[in-house]
Amino acid sequence: MSTEITQRQVEHDVLLVNDKTKNKIQVVKGLDKDGKLETVPATKKNQNQFLKVDRHGDFFSNFFSNFFSQLKNPTQFTFFRVPELLTIKMANQMQKELKQSGPTHELFLKHEITEIGNEPKKENKVAEPTKEEGKHNSNKFDIKDIDWDSLSRLGLSKEKLQEMDLLEPLLQGYKTKDLVAVNLDLGSAVFSLDARLSLQKNEEGKVVMALEGVKKYPNLNVPLYGHEFSKQDKHNLLKTGNMGRVVDLVHPTTKEKIPSVVSVDRLTNNLVVTRVEKMQLPQEVKGIVLSEQQLQTLKEGKPLLVEGMTSAKGNLFNAEIQFNAAKGHIEFLFDNTNKQNQNQSQNQSQLSDDLKSFRGKELTEKQQGDLLEGKAVYIKDLLDKRGNTYQGYVTYNKETKQADFSFQKPNKEQQSKAQSQAEKQTDEPKKSKGRKM
Repeated sequence: MSTEITQRQVEHDVLLVNDKTKNKIQVVKGLDKDGKLETVPATKKNQNQFLKVDRHGDFFSNFFSNFFSQLKNPTQFTFFRVPELLTIKMANQMQKELKQSGPTHELFLKHEITEIGNEPKKENKVAEPTKEEGKHNSNKFDIKDIDWDSLSRLGLSKEKLQEMDLLEPLLQGYKTKDLVAVNLDLGSAVFSLDARLSLQKNEEGKVVMALEGVKKYPNLNVPLYGHEFSKQDKHNLLKTGNMGRVVDLVHPTTKEKIPSVVSVDRLTNNLVVTRVEKMQLPQEVKGIVLSEQQLQTLKEGKPLLVEGMTSAKGNLFNAEIQFNAAKGHIEFLFDNTNKQNQNQSQNQSQLSDDLKSFRGKELTEKQQGDLLEGKAVYIKDLLDKRGNTYQGYVTYNKETKQADFSFQKPNKEQQSKAQSQAEKQTDEPKKSKGRKM
């Protein structure tokens, strides 16, 4: 019986929808007699009410085209197509991303339905691409252009990347969301490191795998594309992760000056640059429509205080937002909002926003509190990419806003040393008077 259910679920997709007026991800149930959308929360008890559609291309395209044409106020909604087996998991993940950044994340872009199926029919069907080829052509990189023999020396293969659900995002031009263990075999020596992966084209036009290794701290003492970081630049990057202003960076080849914003990748501590012209800014954030003046503030790389926003639970809140080049979208800077008026519990809640879970494992309030107090917390039943369980100790650095993992419990001396180093790095702009860049 379970085999039959699994087989049926594999063959069907489910429609998720984001109602732009509510900023809430739900599952489509259907349309009422007046053409209004009916939805249900993405929970197990509602599974029988989910609208399920055969995933085969032509059938789905025709179905959705008909469905969309009957829908009243279609511009109010954004639809996403997800596998039935992953409906609840993906709906929860999308809601989490929506709360943090809005629908610009790769998860939304990957599953959003953008074509309604009204493409003109082709009279000549000669040399039409196959479904597999069409899938590859929509990506930034073609899987046929990847040198898998070279990647094998990094311990990477097509099968391994597929197993880790990394191949499709890489082909679409995204960096991996998590660090990946890479083994570099040089024959006489083997090196192991954790890195973020991305595909790039080198000067010869070949597709190569770029590795972003993890740094202990961002290197702010070396010029970045001709820009020397000021004391304030360093302070901002270490405190919020964003430099907070637009600077002209010199292209290494064309020598063109390009207005850009700079942020720190909190996963690797590498610096990431986004051209101002390519910044993607939302017109609306949590129910508040941004004015041209507010959008201009964000475009200048500055933080912007937005008041009267509505949370997913319907509560009003104020917060600063700022564009983050590493994420490619705006982020909330809860730490900087109304500091003088926040009591200790509010402050702890905001600081621990990134600590509600670690590597997919939900943390208790006590665990979050212990981490904020600088204690090492033992966490069991973590899952690696292959689904195997492991356990270890997690610590949290308030200054860098990063959680660190160790299989062995750090002693007090190690924790104290790490904390003092972070504080020293954060205070560096204040102590570097008279020091050359």
